[in-house]
Amino acid sequence: MKNISRLLKYLADYKGRIGVYFVTSLLAVVFSLFSFTMLAPVLQVLFEGVSESSSNKGVISDITNKVNQTILEYDKLTALTYAVVIVVVFTILKNLFVYLSLNILNPIRNAVISRLRDDMYTKALSLPIGYFNEEHKGDLISRMTNDVNEVEISIMNVLETFIREPLTIIITLGSMIVISPGLTLFLLILLPISGLIIGRVGKSLKKPSSAAQEQLGGILSIIDETLVGMRVVKAFNAEKHQHLRFTKINNLIFRLKNKIAMRRDLSSPLSETLGITVVCIILWYGGKLIFSEQTTLTGPFFLVFIGLFYQIINPIKNLSTAFYNIQKGTAAIDRMEEFLSVENTITEPANPKPINGFNNKIELKNVHFAYGNKKILNGIDLTIEKGTTVALVGSSGAGKSTLADLIPRFHDVTEGEVLIDGVNIKDFKLFELRKLMGIVNQDPILFNDTIRNNIALGAGETKDEAVIAAAKVANAHSFITNKNEGYETLAGDRGARLSGGERQRVTIARAVLKNPPILILDEATSSLDTESERIVQDAINTLMQNRTSLVIAHRLSTIKHADKIVVLDKGRVAEQGTHDELIARSGLYKNLVDMQQVK
Repeated sequence: MKNISRLLKYLADYKGRIGVYFVTSLLAVVFSLFSFTMLAPVLQVLFEGVSESSSNKGVISDITNKVNQTILEYDKLTALTYAVVIVVVFTILKNLFVYLSLNILNPIRNAVISRLRDDMYTKALSLPIGYFNEEHKGDLISRMTNDVNEVEISIMNVLETFIREPLTIIITLGSMIVISPGLTLFLLILLPISGLIIGRVGKSLKKPSSAAQEQLGGILSIIDETLVGMRVVKAFNAEKHQHLRFTKINNLIFRLKNKIAMRRDLSSPLSETLGITVVCIILWYGGKLIFSEQTTLTGPFFLVFIGLFYQIINPIKNLSTAFYNIQKGTAAIDRMEEFLSVENTITEPANPKPINGFNNKIELKNVHFAYGNKKILNGIDLTIEKGTTVALVGSSGAGKSTLADLIPRFHDVTEGEVLIDGVNIKDFKLFELRKLMGIVNQDPILFNDTIRNNIALGAGETKDEAVIAAAKVANAHSFITNKNEGYETLAGDRGARLSGGERQRVTIARAVLKNPPILILDEATSSLDTESERIVQDAINTLMQNRTSLVIAHRLSTIKHADKIVVLDKGRVAEQGTHDELIARSGLYKNLVDMQQVK
């Protein structure tokens, strides 16, 4: 339950409005109580007659005597009319303040959920790329959607219960104490026993609720994998295999949800049964006191006492149901809190140094990098001079992409340092550092937005002329204008409405528009057919002009004219030099060239 403190911090920003909600709820309870109890003295007089005075002492006698005086001054019908009018007026006031309280609370509740959802998304944007390589995407989506929804349903929707119902119980119990202290004391002995029974059932909800939320993350992962890899699923006749995976988790969720529902649905009948049992005991005990004349309590006021107890049964039921929901919701909060408390290893410097463009060189000095216990890079020393093109080659797993990811600080080095113009990149603001760089990946990442907006991604307000100019440089303008909606054409989910070559040219246009001095190309043409590769390679060559470029190459024919070729092997620099120099050494690079028959 400690993680609810995050919600309480959000609510603290609205404490003024919560205070107003408290007042309106208090007035609603008070008017509800008065509208009911005002009938008691009238019933007393109607059923027992008018007496000039009462020998009894206490609040009940005082109220009865005042009603007696009204009846003596007027008549019974007038007194009853006054009572009925007061009941109607107080009922109207009660419901008015209930409405006002809900109109105050609902925007607060919605604002807290909105901020929580925003914090989850902001946290996702701030975490380093390495975190997402290690986590299941479906589980993360589940935390940001299902878990937030669970908190809204299970906790925020019962927020009013934890303010209004205790007020109702306290004020109603206070009135019952006024009517009969002894009977109320007897009642207070019985209520904790029923509360203890309800509480023990509620505690058993949290564990299956947490398991259900985790399995929802698993099922989202399977759905995402199936939809993305549908071509592979069908090509390998794997529909049954994927369906079995889905069915296994789906059936587990089915059983967990049933288990949770059975325990949750037990709350209302259990609390009502216990409440009726307590009422029957109170009826018996109160009747015994009245019959034995051991109390000043009269029949009409005893009926009101029972009625008041009925008024606190529903609040107690609501609190017990809310308690079950809280147990269910805290499992979701725990998962969200676990995500929100993930340490961000890529931190901003306290006193960042200014970046005045890129003027000299990029240096990697004795760079080491590891994922946990798995070492990826081991003692890399590399210099990339301004205006040169450096290519990284090597077998899969040699560390090429990881080395490139260190420069924009997608990861931080485990040991050593990366310098730009002699300054450690950790001393720069991330925004300013990444502003120097344009990146084109092997898998072109497009969003389900217009082609224009995909090109202008991150560029803010951009004129159409600039977008078109960038598309022309990337050899993308012709295919874009041939589409029915031109630059307003939707790219589709992950760019599915465009071909591979078209997607890649759009990402190149995005890099052109940014106009960065440093360019990182991660196997930008390896997944394309020959014709698309030629078009995209022409666009890349244009893009690389007058820029410092780091190129990760799979097809070695594309980097023959690089100023420097660096061969990586098992996280180390095995060789470096020009194409001709490395061929002459007859080392690892020549072996790679021979395998691809590059001439």
